[in-house]
Parts: sequence; C-alpha cells; structure tokens
Amino acid sequence: MDNEYLVKASVDELTQGFLFDEKKNGYICLVCNQVFEDGVIYPFENKLYEARKAIRVHIQAEHTSMFLYLIDLDKRYTGLTETQKELLQCLHMGLSDKEIVQKQKGGSPSTIRNHRFKLREKEKQAKIFLAIMNSLKKHLDKNDDELISIHKGATMVDDRYVITKDEEKKVLETYFKNGLDGPLSTFPSKEKRKIIVLRHLLKRFKKNEIYTEKEINETIKPVYDDFVTIRRYFIEYGFMERSKDGSQYWLKD
Repeated sequence: MDNEYLVKASVDELTQGFLFDEKKNGYICLVCNQVFEDGVIYPFENKLYEARKAIRVHIQAEHTSMFLYLIDLDKRYTGLTETQKELLQCLHMGLSDKEIVQKQKGGSPSTIRNHRFKLREKEKQAKIFLAIMNSLKKHLDKNDDELISIHKGATMVDDRYVITKDEEKKVLETYFKNGLDGPLSTFPSKEKRKIIVLRHLLKRFKKNEIYTEKEINETIKPVYDDFVTIRRYFIEYGFMERSKDGSQYWLKD
C-alpha cells in the first residue's frame, strides 16, 4: 500500500480518518493526504473551522465516511470476504437480522447471527494479533527497512513482491548497464525482476497527471524500443490505469 499515512495510522486514527503529523504541524486526511495545518482557520459553506474540526468536515463532505472507504479496500488489506463485507455494510446501515435476510433474499436470522458471532471472534483475534505485533514492532521495523513497499494497485500480491532494497539495486544495475537514467538493455522474464524494472520506469511519470497513449509511448521509447510491452505491463501489474477507450493514462494512487 503506497499511502504511508494509512499504513502507520493507529486503529483509532483509521476510525476517525486522520492523524496529526508533527513535521507538517497539521492533520492529515488518511484518504487523500490533504493537510489541515494547526492554527489555521478553514472556511466551509459559510462557516469557519479550526483545523481539527475542518478535517472532520472534509472527510464527511469529500469521502462520506471512513467505514465506507475502509470496507471498500482490497481483500488483501481487510481480510474480509464479500459475504462479510456485505453483512458489515448492512450492520452499518442499522438493519436487524430479519431485515438483513430480506435484503439478501436468502438465509435465515440464525445464519446472520452466526456470521455476527464469527465477526466478533475475528475482532478478538485481531486485538491479540495487534498486541503481539506491537511487542515485535522494534524488531519488525528494523527488518522492514530492507524491503521495498508494495504499490497500492498491485495485483495478486505474493512472493514476487518480497524484494529487498539490495536486490532491487542489483537488478537495476544488471538491466540498466549505462546507468539508471540510461536505456533498458532487455526486459526481464522473471516476475520479480519485471516488477523492479517497471517500478523504476514509472519514475518517469508524474502523479495526478493525465497522459495520452502517444505520450506514454514517447516517454518509454528512449528507454526501450518495445514500448507497447512496457505500457501493457504498467496496466497489468496495477501501476497505471487507463480510460475505457484507451485515450488517457494515469498513475494509480
């Protein structure tokens, strides 16, 4: 997940949707990373709000709720099945077991109660797991520094993404023989190496900018002649998104 603030946020911060960053001296929205500087007054719909209140108003106005944002995250982040997500959404709406059965058009109230029980058990297990991980935090942080981060749009996250910084350096030196700003000698066949090379090539593009297919091709071509393959892999591996007609491309958040 590329959103560093979302990753480092506590459970309470995830629930409220923001955290305070001392370096920025402001409150950071965990959805869009907008900063509300402490001590600044922010206007909204003819009212003035101090930073902490302003970011709450912002989250509700721009993102509706953190519950909806979090539950919509990929399964690799939530660990929830589609059935569990649907049930949680119903519970968030305040529906009774009987109303949930009617909404889902199947099952029985006892089945819903059983699902709720399993969710409660999952919550207890999560608390214990968090406590265990918290106890190991010092050791884990030391080891995590050696790994590169997985981009948010990554598809089928598996061992391919277990890449150390040292491994990344060696692969790039192998495939960019004339320096990291030079051409790509050949495109690797091994999955892990592909990811490393694609990550590096992606640095030639800017966030929050829309590119045409021609612009993508022109950016890649000086680095590697088969720009069609690179462009296709950008999409396939979840580094980029494109419009349905293929006329626009942009970096995935």
